[in-house]
Amino acid sequence: MTHQSPKVAEFFAGIGLARLGLEQAGFNVIWSNDIEPSKKEMYEANFEATPEHEFRLADVAEITPQEIPGEVELAWASFPCTDLSLAGGRAGLAGASSGTFWHFTRIIREMGETRPPVVVLENVNGLATSHGGRDLAAAVQELNDLGYSVDVVTLDARRFVPQSRPRLFMVGSLSAPESQNRSVDELRPAWLQGIFDDESLRTHQAALPKPPAPMTGGFGEIVEQFDSGDARWWDDQRRERFLESLSPLQASRLNTLKGDPRVMYRTAYRRTRKGVATWEIRADDISGCLRTARGGSSKQAVVMVGDGKAQVRWMTAREYARLMGAGDYALEGLRVNQALFGFGDGVCVPVVAWLAEHYLQPLMAETRALGSARDLVVSNA
Repeated sequence: MTHQSPKVAEFFAGIGLARLGLEQAGFNVIWSNDIEPSKKEMYEANFEATPEHEFRLADVAEITPQEIPGEVELAWASFPCTDLSLAGGRAGLAGASSGTFWHFTRIIREMGETRPPVVVLENVNGLATSHGGRDLAAAVQELNDLGYSVDVVTLDARRFVPQSRPRLFMVGSLSAPESQNRSVDELRPAWLQGIFDDESLRTHQAALPKPPAPMTGGFGEIVEQFDSGDARWWDDQRRERFLESLSPLQASRLNTLKGDPRVMYRTAYRRTRKGVATWEIRADDISGCLRTARGGSSKQAVVMVGDGKAQVRWMTAREYARLMGAGDYALEGLRVNQALFGFGDGVCVPVVAWLAEHYLQPLMAETRALGSARDLVVSNA
């Protein structure tokens, strides 16, 4: 068995956050695809160009199987969540964006015998409840039809960074045996068990270690520090509009924090309640889930509060990067919304790294061992 780093094709690559996590665990991404030129610009600014790697800027519907390198052992696909999230229209896998899942599986199908032995698909937890669970079942069935047994786990970025960002991961394997043991735990909670109980589907459950406990704080530790007179803080008029929009509960929460002699940081979202735009401040030292910066309601604000004062500003691109586990990401020369969009639409780096280290690398080793054994049998026949 070779110890060469497993090679990866990265679909819906975005700005390369999945690649960062995979490479931390010893994988080698050699082919990537995305449709957004602005994301490709960020991607290429952060990864050194090599003859081995290709970035294909195109709609996934245009990708042909001949473009995927034959030596790829893992295909990663963080397909769009627009039609699966609560913020979207809940069209599910029939939607124009999330329906790109079918283009991904079309490519895998057309690869035939050269299809990778392992595939991973990542999306929001809403995939599990979309259309009463039928969308997740349809996705598993589609992978089954391609020869893959499927495992499904959920993992929240909050276990690694101070951001609430639960995500669903489907791991398909051509060689994994069907599991007889079924467990309910943090990675496969009760609301996921229906997919494993469905006897019409081929599923498995890999033995995995317990993930880190969810963080209860830490946002204040990643905040960029600006003087109170910095221009990024909102002026008095804008801050007053923010304060006036708070509900009685939110205003009480803020006043309690203001009364503390310590200076603390909280995040805030603008939401529409009964047709009225209001701001809501998180009670804990954790960021809400980062989203794409399209529309003001999707952007988070930072509230610095304590010692009788409160100041507000937009969250910075560097703070977005830190909350996605990519604090060193190159941001020079980028438009602010370009950076926020890239991170808000991505997958948290340490989540990918944990999954790759504890699940994908052992699975890849087993897959290679089985392949070597089969080759030996054939050669001796």
